[in-house]
Amino acid sequence: MDFQHPWALALLLLLPLLYWAQRRWTEPREGSLRFSSHRLWVPEQKRRGQWKIRLLQTLTYLVLALLVLGLSRPRRIDSLEKEKVEVVDILLVIDISSSMLADDFPPNRLEAVKATAREFVHHREGDRIGVVVFAAESFIQCPLTVDIDVVDNLISEIMVAEREYDGTAIGMAIANGVNRLRDSEAKSKVMVLLSDGSNNAGELDPLTAADLAAEFGIKIYTIGAGTDQSVTFIPNRGYIRNEIDEKTLRQIADRTGGKYFRAVDVDALKAIYDEIDQLERTEVEVKQYTHYRELFPWFLIPALVLGVTRESLRIFVFRKRI
Repeated sequence: MDFQHPWALALLLLLPLLYWAQRRWTEPREGSLRFSSHRLWVPEQKRRGQWKIRLLQTLTYLVLALLVLGLSRPRRIDSLEKEKVEVVDILLVIDISSSMLADDFPPNRLEAVKATAREFVHHREGDRIGVVVFAAESFIQCPLTVDIDVVDNLISEIMVAEREYDGTAIGMAIANGVNRLRDSEAKSKVMVLLSDGSNNAGELDPLTAADLAAEFGIKIYTIGAGTDQSVTFIPNRGYIRNEIDEKTLRQIADRTGGKYFRAVDVDALKAIYDEIDQLERTEVEVKQYTHYRELFPWFLIPALVLGVTRESLRIFVFRKRI
């Protein structure tokens, strides 16, 4: 609630001053009858007379207070906010080939990516998020959903592909992602593709798949994960050569309107996901409607009723019986 004329409330401060002035100057000068002794009056008559005077004074000041409050124009404010949310559909496409067990990202590349992806997901409240994993073949790990907890749990369950499915089919992974996003009605459709190798499996070339994604308005951010060392150690498997195809990953991003990132350590990986999080924000349109409901009748009408009541008592009741 607020007051359209708050300055009028200052008049309430005059009421105590008016009461004091009435007691100081007005009452002693009012018409009265003099008697030789107050003992001529019965105590009950005196009490009745004093009660009538106090009642009339109380009604007078109550009417004045209500009039002042009405003059200040109190209003109740009813606000309504209408939000328009443009949901972003995001598909995380994660490499799960055996090279993701390399320990250059502690404890290994895959676990570091999973931890960072889970943190990224929790920043995307309201968006639909899905997960595709790929090695020599691609699999849907989590369909598009707004349930962040489900996505988080399914990301935590991702494991490196078995030996018979080992490899890196980037083109097929993109095609699988396009198949998941092509019918989406979201204004923004995004893939975040992370790989630590080069395309060496699958029937579809990565750039052809990227052109297909562009036709459906799907933007692809690509991340090359791995240190700049020529070889990396994988526990129980020995050393492997780092073969990140940065040229292809950069071309995929360029053809779809995305961006290529290079992650050489865990901190860089987190910074990349943070940047993507800022680049792809949900669009929110907020409209606020304010309705003012006038409350002054709730003060003026009682003031009128009390004023009429006071005058009726004074003229027709008290004076008639005094």
